[in-house]
Amino acid sequence: MKITPELYSDMTRQVSPKSNYRVNISAAFIVGGAICAAGQIILSFLEAYGLDHTEAGTWTSIILVGISAVCTGFGWYQRLAKHAGAGTLVPITGFSNAISSCAIEARSEGPILGVGAKIFTIAGPVLLYGCTSATLYGLVYYFFRC
Repeated sequence: MKITPELYSDMTRQVSPKSNYRVNISAAFIVGGAICAAGQIILSFLEAYGLDHTEAGTWTSIILVGISAVCTGFGWYQRLAKHAGAGTLVPITGFSNAISSCAIEARSEGPILGVGAKIFTIAGPVLLYGCTSATLYGLVYYFFRC
């Protein structure tokens, strides 16, 4: 039997679980917005206690990464992601969750060959391409500045 792209598409559609996209989008929006609102509350609180905007932003990022890592360690982040989906991928908390998950999975292999080697499984490509892109952008900006 030859499988055409149309037949494959029909077969995939038949066996794929049906999802309620309205509920999924709403949950992602609410949870993602709540994470961002929590970050804004932390930022405003730190600014109210005398930190300038840059310092408060730095501490807000550190606090959000720490909270996300702790929630990942207790398994709370995965339970939230199960219901909120993409809403938990808010950049800084989602990235912290991805790195923490890799470290937790590899802890039985030891601190160096396990956690040390596997923690960058997800972060490695992000760091590599992020740094490469930033370098290229900087060079283009430096040489072609208007």
